[in-house]
Amino acid sequence: MSRCSVIITGGASGIGLSITKHFLQPDTHTTVLDINPETGAKAIEELRAEVPSADISFEQCDVSSWESQEAAFSRVYERQGRIDVVFANAGITEKGGLLPENNADPSERPRKPNLATLNVNLVGVTYSVQLAIHYMSKNMGSASNGLIVCTASNAGVYPFPMAPMYAASKHGVVGLVRSLARPLLPLKIRINALAPAVVETNIASNLELFKTMVITPMSTVTAAVSQFLEDDRLTGKIAEIHGEQVTLAEPQPYVDSDTEKNIENFWTLRVKIAACKEAKPWKPEDALVQHSEVRKQHNTHIGAKDKDPCATTLENGS
Repeated sequence: MSRCSVIITGGASGIGLSITKHFLQPDTHTTVLDINPETGAKAIEELRAEVPSADISFEQCDVSSWESQEAAFSRVYERQGRIDVVFANAGITEKGGLLPENNADPSERPRKPNLATLNVNLVGVTYSVQLAIHYMSKNMGSASNGLIVCTASNAGVYPFPMAPMYAASKHGVVGLVRSLARPLLPLKIRINALAPAVVETNIASNLELFKTMVITPMSTVTAAVSQFLEDDRLTGKIAEIHGEQVTLAEPQPYVDSDTEKNIENFWTLRVKIAACKEAKPWKPEDALVQHSEVRKQHNTHIGAKDKDPCATTLENGS
């Protein structure tokens, strides 16, 4: 059985820590990336005490920095020789805002918005996805070259007036995941996203606020993680995680057939340009191949022998 190498950003606390615990299985090495070295070291120490056989390591990393993420991924690849699963999970809540502050002087110049939320939640996730694709593309000889799971939010599916920039960052993650699924098919890489409702984590630790909320247990989050790991048909999916339920949220239907046709025409153009760059003759049916592959992944079960090593490891370890 192949050894599985997993990277989890923001894996030292909250949802990320629960995902990290989920991977403490035989034949799996898990690398936790977190910006806080103290939090990371404490989490690793506690996890090793809880599961002495755990094969786990920590890398200090600022996900909003390309240089920091690139260096961390490079070190993991050098040590492990492969990267199979990446959870682009690190995130923060809204910092600052776009509306004028109370009692603001209307004669003052406009203040520059704080983009930290976008830089961590969207730019950082994009960096993680880019690095995951780079290293997973090197995984040859298996039915699946890798799985990417991004942490979005149900604030990325619905309007979220309390935190518009947070909502924008999570809507961006949803769009990234849905739009990358088809281009990644030839690389045998799947990409999906978790969209939790209110889960009690350190990202929003106001206990008084939580008293008025319907809280989703962390066990539902890990159930969604298992679903993405074990079902090779799923790609481009957004798992809405609410209460005890995991619902795969589908994109909004096209407003009309012309819009659908235009989107497909853009895809055909992309395939044609790619064929020209590779100096290959282009055939119109080439644009249909990946579309049919997406449909096949939803309609055909893949046998156990074709599952990726991480899924097999988790099943055997459960």
